[in-house]
Amino acid sequence: MSEVDAPRGRACSRTPRLRTPGDRSGRTLPGRTRTLRSVALLTSGVLVLPVLAGCTSGEDGSGAVAVPSDIGHTGRDRIEKGGTLRWAVDSAPTTLNAFQADANSATGRVTGAVLPSLFTLDQRGRPQLNPDYLESAELVDREPKQVVLYKLNQEAVWTDGREIGAPDFVAQWRALSGKDTAYWTARNAGYERIEKIERGKSDLEVRVTFARPYADWRSLFSPLYPKETMGTPASFNDGARSELPVTAGPFALQKLDGEEGTVTLVRNPRWWGDPAKLDSIVLRAVPRDRRAAALATGDVDIAEIDRGVADRIAVAHKDPEGGSGGSGPGAASATAGESGGGSEQERSAGAAGAAGAAGAAGETADGGGPLARGRGDAGPTRFSSEQTGLRGFVVRKSLEPAYTQLALNGESGPLADERVRRAVARALDRRALAETVLKPLGLPAKPVGSHLALAGQPAYADSSGALGGQDTEEAQALLADAGWTPEGARAADSGTKAGPEQSPASGSPAAQSPAAQSPAAQSPAAGSPAQEGGPAAQSPAAQGPSAPSAGVRGPSAPSPGVQGPSAAGAPAPGAPQSPPAAGAAGAGSADGAAAPGGGDDKPGARGPVALPGGSDGDKAMPEAYGREGGVAGAYAPVGTRAPGRNPVAGPLGKDGQPLSLRFVLPSGPGSEPLRTVADRIRTMLDRIGISTEVKKVADESFFKDHIASGHYDLALWSWPATAYPATDARPIYAKPQPATDGSLLVEQNYTRVGTDRIDQLFDEAVSELDERKARDLMKQVDSRIWAAAASIPLYQRPELVAAKHDLANAGAFGFSAPRYQDIGFVKAGPAHGAERN
Repeated sequence: MSEVDAPRGRACSRTPRLRTPGDRSGRTLPGRTRTLRSVALLTSGVLVLPVLAGCTSGEDGSGAVAVPSDIGHTGRDRIEKGGTLRWAVDSAPTTLNAFQADANSATGRVTGAVLPSLFTLDQRGRPQLNPDYLESAELVDREPKQVVLYKLNQEAVWTDGREIGAPDFVAQWRALSGKDTAYWTARNAGYERIEKIERGKSDLEVRVTFARPYADWRSLFSPLYPKETMGTPASFNDGARSELPVTAGPFALQKLDGEEGTVTLVRNPRWWGDPAKLDSIVLRAVPRDRRAAALATGDVDIAEIDRGVADRIAVAHKDPEGGSGGSGPGAASATAGESGGGSEQERSAGAAGAAGAAGAAGETADGGGPLARGRGDAGPTRFSSEQTGLRGFVVRKSLEPAYTQLALNGESGPLADERVRRAVARALDRRALAETVLKPLGLPAKPVGSHLALAGQPAYADSSGALGGQDTEEAQALLADAGWTPEGARAADSGTKAGPEQSPASGSPAAQSPAAQSPAAQSPAAGSPAQEGGPAAQSPAAQGPSAPSAGVRGPSAPSPGVQGPSAAGAPAPGAPQSPPAAGAAGAGSADGAAAPGGGDDKPGARGPVALPGGSDGDKAMPEAYGREGGVAGAYAPVGTRAPGRNPVAGPLGKDGQPLSLRFVLPSGPGSEPLRTVADRIRTMLDRIGISTEVKKVADESFFKDHIASGHYDLALWSWPATAYPATDARPIYAKPQPATDGSLLVEQNYTRVGTDRIDQLFDEAVSELDERKARDLMKQVDSRIWAAAASIPLYQRPELVAAKHDLANAGAFGFSAPRYQDIGFVKAGPAHGAERN
């Protein structure tokens, strides 16, 4: 996963300027200081937030159920004492200070193991008091000022022997309050509302008084750094980047080796809680496309993987010789239960998983799948050796606390018109897109119904009704009302493109002419696999099914990024395997429609596609769409339907300008799942007369040069879920504000669409101390975000993790925070008494 620079220029954020270790200028960007998610990372075209994201408290009235974590849960009495766990990460931490802009997911791994977290998350994403550090934390006063009283665990001490206490709270507040610009901070949300912090009745009590009410007070002081780190700008800005001499967790930092890409953590001898089972944890940077080899050779014991590696592990279990056979994550899970560390989820493979295994097996047999590709890269001998090594691993799976969205850039071009954005949204079958990614993995494939919470969280409520479900006729009517008609495209100039960028290929008569849309253009000859950029090359089957691993575990920061499964060359889930005689049209397309054609910057021959019977309108709406959602005044208008309108017979245009949107996608390893989803979206948009031009870009430039700078029409990336949406989600959906130089200050709202009312509701919610009222305010916010139709949540991203078969209490954590002291290797039986090292 490559790091993505912060946006600059007209897409700058209203936050302090992001700094590099050598930057000493002390200057900041003008404007108000806002929350900045700690880092933007990119993998598979998804943006994710790693270190500082959390989740909410209260009762869940949504009825949605969260997928449990899959970590090979084992009691501490069955875990061996000692050993070293080698854990793959995307990159070594660029800083150990979680409050700096370039903190990444590895920073979060380190701080989670060595520093206090006053509240940790359970499987439903709810903050739970951490008894290792707190006896209690209560809101003791609401009027005239909000006061929170923390009572600390009397045994909690830093590694230098000093008690954790009020001086540490005060130092962190002063560093993050935003009042001292000498501190290079990336976020100050919540800390700027604190009026004072003082000692309570004893050294173990800390009273925090707020100048303004702050509903998300549980998000503060996690992680908590010692006063030695937060006490001066020098120690905060530079010292904490590579050293943490004083810590207070089950592990302590021994060494950060940037050149080797490793971080070594060792058991903390001063830890007062349950002692860590492991002697040490080594975090090792391993690129995602090298993880299969790293697992097989024993360089790492646990790694987040894509679907292709999961398939290989399944095949390794079923066929010791590494040949064809059942595969797929479902099959991998089926074999997991045979090992000592397997979880109940691993021991039960669902029917969907079995179906995925069968499909992957067929791909292996004909030499076109990930296994064959692996043999080609490594050679038969090395491949066979790796397959032997992979038999020692199991695949653990859950849903990651992040969702993938379709983003629509509303700053300029056709998508500046909300009617066009709503038309795009109404054309999408979100359930089908979710099934594309999740069904083959045996995971729930229900589309996400909220921008602010995920299924199982107390704040989750499906508000997608504010926009409406899939309805082809309504989408066409919205486009007609916006002036986009078939007649408007007939005078199109070949050099014209509708959108922020002009491209001669886009919307040209050659690309959109009746000849290009004729049966001949869709014939096997026209779209044969040998033809570069042809439908066969661009179809979902060619791209391979699977979801990115985070999402960008985001501006999740892309998650805290995109970590996620992907399968190069795997068949599209649910796609009919048409024989060659069927031609390119429909072959491999999960929609049963013409597969997308054309490569980068080429719309290809993408004529209108006939809808399957009963696929449009309310009859095809998923159950979630039929429920009540949203609030009065937030719904898209429905009075513009054109009576008796038939499916579009050709591309749309206005004043001779074709309706063509630029779809920007990452091209790096692991991005195949996003491209598969994008192909299906393009087919859905074809049905309403919108053509799309795909632009594949390098991972390192996807966010910086395209998303943050606004050089896209459509894009896919992920945002992490949070327990504190009033705080963390506001920068993502805040209305962009014009700067004095004419640029647009967007914070993290890269769709550039927002309203004053959305901002007002966020402000009310973050100050509302009544949790029920605050949740209702957030539902109103979500309804209005849906109605704006700039961000369309699609599915919760899958989480696939390969773990040694005897590794316990680690794997696909989902929402839950790891308990590092409980992670270890299951004790060997009497015949295997050798101690692990």
